Amino acid sequence: MSHQSDLVRPLSETIRPLVESLGFDLVRVKITGGRKKTVQIMAERPDGSIDVGDCAEISRAVSALLDVEGPIEGDYMLEVSSPGIDRPLVRLKDFDRFEGHLAKVEMARPIDGRKTFVGRLLGLASDNIRLELEDGKNGRQRVSLPFSFIAHAQLVMTDELIRDSMKSA
Repeated sequence: MSHQSDLVRPLSETIRPLVESLGFDLVRVKITGGRKKTVQIMAERPDGSIDVGDCAEISRAVSALLDVEGPIEGDYMLEVSSPGIDRPLVRLKDFDRFEGHLAKVEMARPIDGRKTFVGRLLGLASDNIRLELEDGKNGRQRVSLPFSFIAHAQLVMTDELIRDSMKSA
């Protein structure tokens, strides 16, 4: 595991209470770069909305906090953004919230001989993500994937997703 990924958990734990006190949900924290790191924060309101003013508010508050306390040493650049339409799915509730939409899920270890799954989200069964796959010759197939094995997941941009995003905006 890289030093940067080792920093994500303590950084998330440091900023989550602040972001939540401002009325937002912390979606994801990611650290990239070498000597000068970039801290990427994705956040949203509980209803899924966020605007530029909200991002600026979060940025000012988090920057002030990290200047006083935080696991990042040296210079860093802070980026605050919305998760976007084809957002990453990182929390259990994300998979439930976007039930019915197309998602791409990459596993950290193979399930039934494969690591990548693309299908419609069918919600949750305990701590498992349920997907309906379109597997060409096999037709529709339902799978249950352990949340703890997921390396990366995100929504796939579709006309339906765009329409639904426009309705909630």
